[in-house]
Amino acid sequence: MNQIPQFLIAAPSSGTGKTTIARGLMGLLKRHGYHVQPFKCGPDYIDTKFHASMCGQPSVNLDAFMASEHHLQEVYTHYSKNAEVCVVEGMMGLFDGYDRDKGSCSEVARILSLPIILVVDAKSAAYSLAPLLKGFLQFSDQIRVVGVIFNRVGSPRHMSLLRQVCDDVRVECLGFLPTNKELVQTSRYLGLDFSQEDHSTELLVDEMEKHIEWQRLLELTMTERPEWMGNSLFRFPFAERLKPADNKIWVARNEESFSFIYQEHLDILRRYGEVRFFNPEENQPIPLDLDLLYLPGGYPEKHLDTLFAANQTRQSLLEFAELGGNVIAECGGMMYLCQSIVHENGEVQMVGFLPYKVSIRQKERKMSLGYRQLTIDGKRLHGHEFHYSQFIGDIPTSAVQVYNAKGDSVSSPFIKKKNVWASYTHLYWGL
Repeated sequence: MNQIPQFLIAAPSSGTGKTTIARGLMGLLKRHGYHVQPFKCGPDYIDTKFHASMCGQPSVNLDAFMASEHHLQEVYTHYSKNAEVCVVEGMMGLFDGYDRDKGSCSEVARILSLPIILVVDAKSAAYSLAPLLKGFLQFSDQIRVVGVIFNRVGSPRHMSLLRQVCDDVRVECLGFLPTNKELVQTSRYLGLDFSQEDHSTELLVDEMEKHIEWQRLLELTMTERPEWMGNSLFRFPFAERLKPADNKIWVARNEESFSFIYQEHLDILRRYGEVRFFNPEENQPIPLDLDLLYLPGGYPEKHLDTLFAANQTRQSLLEFAELGGNVIAECGGMMYLCQSIVHENGEVQMVGFLPYKVSIRQKERKMSLGYRQLTIDGKRLHGHEFHYSQFIGDIPTSAVQVYNAKGDSVSSPFIKKKNVWASYTHLYWGL
């Protein structure tokens, strides 16, 4: 099969319902027997969890700042090779990037030659959406918007007015979702809430079945299956030290406190040896003969008492790091390696390898968000940072200067101690 339906779901701005529509389409197509491969533009870890729950397989990130065009093409080709439909959820507004439209989901659509389905929030608007849609349709000749789905439509009369808009600007209307509070996904302080079971899934798919012209959508987005050739390059900490072989690699993973992991990173690690997962909340020591320990981010601050109670795990991690074990610790993983995490009612001891305190108290709470780049051992690495916690007391000295996407220096430290690399930055390992 040389052609398959593949498309990118975008919107004029954040908060329009991209994730709801993307999840609904994934669930609807899966209901009809399609093998759906989900993707997510940008560095987001949370939307990919929703995708995976709908499709029954991991969602893959596509980021035009952290990876080269060639790498994006190779990643997309690799993970879409067995798919019957590829659904890519965008981020923010269609043209919102780190520098004008650089790094935006429109750039991802251009790089991958993906048609775009535009999701438009129709609440409290009707024919005024005509100039908005016309602008998005005509702004760039490097992308193709092939259809529109309206969200939060108030009535059949409202929908008839919106269809007139599409007729006048000459774009296909592929349906709508009516206003329904039960379809609104709750949020938490680092994004959408994935810790609660979503009871609205079946309702969402039922509504998509009723109101979305999904078969026409598949017809409009039928395009050539990608066949980019070449080897996808990557670079991760200790890659040169760990030659591909039978290395023992352990990765912390559970539902919440250690859960921010790119699927591609796990596949890269598997090239280097056996990957095993462990849960730091369980009171079991890790072996000291590991070749690599990976502590990804998540919400460890939500499980402080459980992490503290797992004393055997913490002590074995401390011993492993002190003995010179190779450790990658990102954001929440770095916080876990610190002396303690301070909260409103006191502080809780963590592993203690890094002699620093991290506060999640309201008075120190400050959002740090954005792309990051740094050079280590002559190698340029890219990543992303998003957190509210902050170091208090002794502030770590950064081993290297960290910069944002535009090359401006930022104060976020990158810590190297023995063979531990730790930072708030979630590094991306693809080149």
